[in-house]
Amino acid sequence: MPSWTSIEPREGTNWIQWRTLLEGVVLGVLYGLFLRGAMGNHGSTNSVFHRLFGQVFSVMSLAFIFFGPVVIGYLTIYRAARRGPVPVWQWIFAPWLSIVLTCLVTFLLGSEGRICIIFLAPIALIGSTVGGVLAGLTSRQFAKHSGTTTVCLALFPFLLAPAESGFDRPLQTRTVQSEVLIHASPSTVWSNIERVPAIAPSEIHTTWAQDIGFPRPVEATLSHEGVGGVRHASFERGLMFIETITDWQPERRLAFSIKADTAHIPPTTLDEHVTIGGRYFDVLNGEYRIEPLSNGNVLLHLTSHERLSTDFNGYAGLWTDAVMQNLQTSILQVIKNRCENQERSPQ
Repeated sequence: MPSWTSIEPREGTNWIQWRTLLEGVVLGVLYGLFLRGAMGNHGSTNSVFHRLFGQVFSVMSLAFIFFGPVVIGYLTIYRAARRGPVPVWQWIFAPWLSIVLTCLVTFLLGSEGRICIIFLAPIALIGSTVGGVLAGLTSRQFAKHSGTTTVCLALFPFLLAPAESGFDRPLQTRTVQSEVLIHASPSTVWSNIERVPAIAPSEIHTTWAQDIGFPRPVEATLSHEGVGGVRHASFERGLMFIETITDWQPERRLAFSIKADTAHIPPTTLDEHVTIGGRYFDVLNGEYRIEPLSNGNVLLHLTSHERLSTDFNGYAGLWTDAVMQNLQTSILQVIKNRCENQERSPQ
């Protein structure tokens, strides 16, 4: 039967291990906040600091969104392993706490918006686990961590960011296609797409894209029929797209170029890094195509093309495609319901 003297050191050791893990989490959070401050807003675009560093240190860089979390995860486990071996599960999951707390603090401080945090979270969590596993393996391989190695790793994102800024961001044009089956005639569908009268809140279900902060569509007006006509597609919180008709084929096809009215979009509508018409993302054009079916119904297609300009287009494209698909599906559902209600209503 174990004596109190044999139990006490074990309990003390457990407390020390948990304390050093907590210290590791705090260290990771402090580094994350410092990195966000360095890579984040640099004041007015006319400020000297912005001119010197605004284009070099950017949140929209691999240095920040992936390698920064790698360092956060490494520092978390590096500190936790100073007093003894750390279980493998902590290598994987403990860095997540550092990432979550960093995101929470930046959100509360207003440094980062909800949309950007949600977009960043998956790749940041993966990066932090990579760093945690790296630190865990290093602690098993070597009795003592090299302080020089740790410092070099912590500086790596700051060295990588200027290198990234020296290259042009890859430009990618992405296509998002949506469709909906409508039990109505082509003429009825056409009348509901050339203009979209004000959408009542009850007509559109709240979607995940709206839950994370994207505005709800409101209406689309039309200056005049035919090529050259201008549609104003408005959304909540002042977001508006100016759509110029490029192809007008009644009951068949409606195509238009799209320009975001960035001059009048309030800065609080979307995060700086996901602003439509900004440095990283823009919607270029769209088209409705009415496909009559043999049974008298219509398959309505909605296609859009977007410009994506980031250092991680493959990852960012997953999000932009999902958001655009969500938005287009919502609009098509409103049109479907209106067309079918109109067909059922007595003339």
